[in-house]
Amino acid sequence: MSGTYAVSMGDRGRLAVPAELREHLGLTAGSPLLLVETEAGIVVTTRERARDLVRRQLQGEDLVGELLAERRAAAVEEES
Repeated sequence: MSGTYAVSMGDRGRLAVPAELREHLGLTAGSPLLLVETEAGIVVTTRERARDLVRRQLQGEDLVGELLAERRAAAVEEES
């Protein structure tokens, strides 16, 4: 498998996913896919892979803790 596939948009904006890729990813008729627009172009992915990607990107980050630390620092600065 090369990882790169050339496809053409058909009538009504339809794209055909090559059989080799469908088999590799376990896609069947009706499989939900997401089209994500990025600076680099369009990414076609499954919901599960998108979810896993977001989880990996956020792994180890404590967004709530960061927000609380920022608010506490701002409060200390205001009291000074």
